[in-house]
Amino acid sequence: MTHDVKNLIKAIVEDLPDDSSYDEILKELAFARMVRRGMDDFDHGRTISNDEMLKRLEQWTMK
Repeated sequence: MTHDVKNLIKAIVEDLPDDSSYDEILKELAFARMVRRGMDDFDHGRTISNDEMLKRLEQWTMK
């Protein structure tokens, strides 16, 4: 697992322009991590429907 993560990080960094800032690199790495977490949640059935999300948003805005 660690080897896969290192390779993913290397690939992300290598795909960025040479003049990328430290903050830009960190943002790209964070984005990739969020996408991987979302895909993992999807693969394990840890998602909700759009209708359920709309209901939750409505409850949040009512408070």
